[in-house]
Amino acid sequence: MRIFLLPMNNFQGLTQEEAQQKLKEFGPNEIKDAYKTSALQILLRQVKKNFVIYLLSLTAIASFALDKGVTGYVILVVIAIVVVTGFFQEYKAEKAIGALRKMIMPVSRVIRGGKEREIPSGEIVPDDVIILRTGEKVPADCVVLNESNLKTNESILTGESIDIKKAAALSAASCSDENLVFMGSYVVNGRCIAQVIHTGMNTKFGKIAGMISKAEKNLPLQDKVNSISKYMVIVGITAATLTGIVLFTRADVITPDVLVGILIIVIALSVSSFPEGFPVVLIATLAAGVNRMAKQNAIVNRMSIIETLGETSVICSDKTGTLTKGEMTVRKVYVNGKLYDVSGVGYEARGEITINAEKQDVIKNEPLIRLIQSAVICNDSNIERLGNDAFYKVIGSSTEGALLILGAKFGLFKESFSNSNIEEMPFDSQRKMMSVLYKDKDEKIVYAKGAPEVILNKCTSIQTERGIEKLPEERKREILELNQQLTSQSYRSLAFAYKANPHAQYTEDEFVFLGLTGMEDPPRKEAAKAIAFCKQSGIKVKMITGDNKETARAIAGQIGIEGNILTGEELDKLSDNELINVIGSTGIFARVKPEDKLRIVKALKANNEIVTMTGDGVNDAPALKEAHIGVAMGINGTDVSRSVADITLKDDNFATIVVAIKEGRTIFNNIRKFVTYQLSCNLADIYILFIGMIAAPYLGWYIPIITALQILFMNIVTDNMPAITLGFNGTSKDIMEERPRKNAQILTKEFLDLIIFNGVFMGIIAFCVSYFSYNIVKFPPEVARTTVLVSMVMVQIANAYNFRSFRYRVLTRGLLVNKYLFFASLMSIIATLLIIYTPLREMFETAVLGIESWLIALGAALTITISFDILKTINNRTKFFLHHVH
Repeated sequence: MRIFLLPMNNFQGLTQEEAQQKLKEFGPNEIKDAYKTSALQILLRQVKKNFVIYLLSLTAIASFALDKGVTGYVILVVIAIVVVTGFFQEYKAEKAIGALRKMIMPVSRVIRGGKEREIPSGEIVPDDVIILRTGEKVPADCVVLNESNLKTNESILTGESIDIKKAAALSAASCSDENLVFMGSYVVNGRCIAQVIHTGMNTKFGKIAGMISKAEKNLPLQDKVNSISKYMVIVGITAATLTGIVLFTRADVITPDVLVGILIIVIALSVSSFPEGFPVVLIATLAAGVNRMAKQNAIVNRMSIIETLGETSVICSDKTGTLTKGEMTVRKVYVNGKLYDVSGVGYEARGEITINAEKQDVIKNEPLIRLIQSAVICNDSNIERLGNDAFYKVIGSSTEGALLILGAKFGLFKESFSNSNIEEMPFDSQRKMMSVLYKDKDEKIVYAKGAPEVILNKCTSIQTERGIEKLPEERKREILELNQQLTSQSYRSLAFAYKANPHAQYTEDEFVFLGLTGMEDPPRKEAAKAIAFCKQSGIKVKMITGDNKETARAIAGQIGIEGNILTGEELDKLSDNELINVIGSTGIFARVKPEDKLRIVKALKANNEIVTMTGDGVNDAPALKEAHIGVAMGINGTDVSRSVADITLKDDNFATIVVAIKEGRTIFNNIRKFVTYQLSCNLADIYILFIGMIAAPYLGWYIPIITALQILFMNIVTDNMPAITLGFNGTSKDIMEERPRKNAQILTKEFLDLIIFNGVFMGIIAFCVSYFSYNIVKFPPEVARTTVLVSMVMVQIANAYNFRSFRYRVLTRGLLVNKYLFFASLMSIIATLLIIYTPLREMFETAVLGIESWLIALGAALTITISFDILKTINNRTKFFLHHVH
């Protein structure tokens, strides 16, 4: 980075002409998306990448060409649902860059030509001199020229919610991060004059945006759907072609009417083979999962990732605000040689001080109450009560907020003391302390806090329960050793002192030492349990943080994350191949940069892991998009992370991600159930039509046995409706005891065997019904055909109940275990009655049926139900067929 500092006494800034020239040279100060996709491109992508759409379109065209308008229009509706749903899901993801732009200040104050003026932030150029005050966001990367008590919060870039002290740069050669402020961060204290060094996409913020726009995701679900559809189309086209050839060779004379008749039959077979409702059922099943996850605080942005979520083998989680609360909390207090524990977590003013589990009377403990009072008075932040409860919001530093919450737990509030503050010497990085001159009635007292080694060096005595005593050097060393122990346990420590000061002015020396506080950002109480559950499920959890090695190791130990620790500095020295080799044994990553997180996710993917990444800041966004599943925080997350992520957690609770993975596994099982069910129904249609076509001339049956429109009716009403409700099946109790699936296919050999067996079995039942109706009881042809139709409807409904579970028998479970399936079955029966007993029968070419036909249909349904219950009983004992199914 080349920095050319302006003279410290020359804050004239650029002239307007110089600024205009630089604007032409460097361009506007804005976040660009080099890969921005228009709404039309997103819409076209739904068609280009989806083989199912092509097949549906061809079927619709053929239907219209053969004057089957109803069939064609129904298929067009299916196409519209698939395309529109996919469009809206992907359109949300394209808002990420827009969210980045909103995070930049719309206007900024600059000095140009020696005059202070306000300009749009987009017009800022390198070498501009800008003015920043408390509460303002930094519009570009800048070097600090002059400052007054300047502190910034860079959590938007680092993920760590701490205030960072900034200092003016002394020279270009000695510039470091301490002298720089970055686009997207904001000023929490003080003010400064700064010189712009980078704008737009050249800033740290812009480089992250570039990584987001370049990262593309490739999810397997659509490929699996297309693969299944292609397979079924091949089967159907083969059967339809063979049937067409047979009919063509049988025809005595080839006339236009004969050709049209053959084409209609071929279309009927094609329709029967092709799962035209498959995409709609898939979307409905995913939508059911989305709804269930939303009720459990996981908001899904892209439905297609749910299936991949269930395959998760590694969770990469940010520490601050995800595994921890993101709220600094005082957990230890040391006074008078005793180390006390403080209960309570976060910004809730409830808790006690104990020692050896014994509650202490704080008011009667002079050193203790004096320390807490010092922590409240010597403090330049504030807390604000949220509602009528004991929860507070911190305004200012999270570290100082933790001290104010400590006071609030014991009824000490800053408002009670602030009017008595006479003078303050604020904290700075050189003194490493702050102090306040406070008037208590007629007495003036100086309270101080800061780094323990600094405060102890300025103390000559110590507060004890007996009063003020001399503080020898040996005692100071003991206190510093204790402080080192607190630091090694990830606590952030501060020391407190006071002294009486009768003078109007005061000096920071000869203090009375009060004690130490140890604070931390505590782990979420649910985190350890959730991580243990992940281990049980074969899911590895890796913590990625910007914290130092010691803090990261301590937090990981508390919540049960295991493995080696790797720092960002060590990671930088590794090649990509070396990282791939060591990443499996590494569980903790400390002091990492956004680029490091991206490398970590890529290395895990190279090891064939299915990666779920959780995060909340802009720094997490590139890795969120690169991971198979990106999970953002809803409360503390940024707009950018939420826009890029696939899932947003409303409660910012790490445990919710485990619930989401559990739901993902359930969804995958339900997808398998409805796919197996629906394809076996399609195969049964092919079987009865194809075999019936061969046998019909010899048995005196109608050709085709079931018409194209009747097949479409079954596919949509009695295939799709029950199939949709299979997506509402509940979660098996032991579903998380399995190891994660890796690139699992929806249809394994076991399930393909089941589809073939079930499809052929239903086809045989339909064939028997047809033979019985035509040749045994000798129904009229129209009645016989309708009896076959009704029997197939009843068999498919019964089959849906078979597929509720591959383990439990239908006849031993209630009909309302899946109430949605019960109502879908009822609607299917009502729809069937409508096309038989209303004028709709003319359109569907059906006939009115008597009780005999319905008894035949009921017998067919009972046959398949009892047969499958017997098979399930045998399979539960021997596992001869389906393994590891629910």
